[in-house]
Amino acid sequence: MIDFWRTKQLEEMSDEEWESLCDGCALCCLHKLEDVETGEVHYTNVVCRFMTDDCRCSRYPERHQLVPDCVELTAADARSFSWLPASCAYRLLAEGQELKEWHPLVSGRAESVHEAGISVRGRVISETHVHPDELETHIVRWVDR
Repeated sequence: MIDFWRTKQLEEMSDEEWESLCDGCALCCLHKLEDVETGEVHYTNVVCRFMTDDCRCSRYPERHQLVPDCVELTAADARSFSWLPASCAYRLLAEGQELKEWHPLVSGRAESVHEAGISVRGRVISETHVHPDELETHIVRWVDR
């Protein structure tokens, strides 16, 4: 599995390889608001109720049944998801770029994404504590788009 991301297209990756591209930042699990007039996507600091402190989904296998609008990233979709953060491995590879040095596949350590300050760790609040009408008050600017 070493350096498979350098030799394979996204569509050629096995399920295991595809899943390993996720760096564990949890930025895609933040609630987002889209401006209907401009199409601009705004990230909030509100995260799905199933997000754990280590930036992983506690209900990952059943997330789509529990949260119908949970986004499922596929190789075909990665090229069209311009709302993904600029640091996202799926977006980087879809755009022909290299993974960042802090990505766990490059560093060899899962904690490197958190140490680099890329993840949502320590910056978010669960959706269980925020009324949906108050999401606009939780818009953040620290997500690199």
